[in-house]
Amino acid sequence: MKLSIVIVSYNVRYYLQQCLRSVFASRVEGGLEVFVVDNASSDHSISYLKPLFPQVHFIQNHENVGFSRANNQALRLAQGEYVLLLNPDTILTEHTLRDCLQFLDQHPDAGATGVAMYNHTGRFAWESRRGLPTPWTAFCRMSGLGTLFPHSKTFGHYYMRYLPRLEASRIEVISGAFCMIRHKALLQTGLLDEDFFMYGEDIDLSYRLLKAGWHNYYLPTPILHYKGESTQRSSYRYVHIFYEAMLIFFNKHYRRQYRLFALALPLIVRTRAAIDLLQRYLKAKTTHKQTDPKPDMARYCLRHYPANTFAQMIEERIKAYEHGDRRSLGVQYTDSGLTILPHDVLTQ
Repeated sequence: MKLSIVIVSYNVRYYLQQCLRSVFASRVEGGLEVFVVDNASSDHSISYLKPLFPQVHFIQNHENVGFSRANNQALRLAQGEYVLLLNPDTILTEHTLRDCLQFLDQHPDAGATGVAMYNHTGRFAWESRRGLPTPWTAFCRMSGLGTLFPHSKTFGHYYMRYLPRLEASRIEVISGAFCMIRHKALLQTGLLDEDFFMYGEDIDLSYRLLKAGWHNYYLPTPILHYKGESTQRSSYRYVHIFYEAMLIFFNKHYRRQYRLFALALPLIVRTRAAIDLLQRYLKAKTTHKQTDPKPDMARYCLRHYPANTFAQMIEERIKAYEHGDRRSLGVQYTDSGLTILPHDVLTQ
């Protein structure tokens, strides 16, 4: 078995349907297996998707056990030479998997690779490449120095914007939204740390891969990532879980080395969390949040997106963004399933 794909889902059945469509539009030489772990969704994800994708191994939890634990349930069953951790709100091109597998085959030093993620407007997501959140790097990010000097290796290391976007490069942290791992490296470093309920587990795994002597890479093959469609990102719960994950990571890896900093860190992190929550609340008041489409959205649909492939669709959206078009890709629900649409054809 060449590749095992693990997707953890929570109340995003239509996005997951589109994600699976893009996965099975790819050709993987050597065999492919796909696991979907559902964390007690209330939208009947499993019963809806099982008939559409009988080749998928579905695991249904009766409670939300968290991202790390749910991934580990499938990882223990995975047989692939490589394992891909994939978010359900992503869309791959027909060549994404092939590009990553070829790269890993050609680079035996690579423990894992990520890809170039673009959001629903076609904008490049800087979290596609990240540095480890050491105390200094975390301070630069939380204080705004990284924003003021984004291309500085000293102040802007967190998002590594000094690296060329269109070239493969070594990085430190690979996003858990798309993380293809050499199974041998995963067995050496261990599965995801279940102390991380959600967020931070990708940073921890990336760091453990580096400590074990592997290299992490960024590959500029594009995917679409709607980012956080199963989470109310302006909610207190999201902010609390995200910043608590940062504290777990620091206490696990840096506390002994930075004991004085560790005394002040909880106050610093919680203050930053409060500011972040306020900013997100104010932003949510003035911007439209795209949500998982419901059946009654069919009345908005006029026609399908005029693209023949997922790759063409993503490429066209990226080019449109680079030419100043900031409209997002919409989503269409019809009786036949989910189709991506540009917002200019979504009319009542």
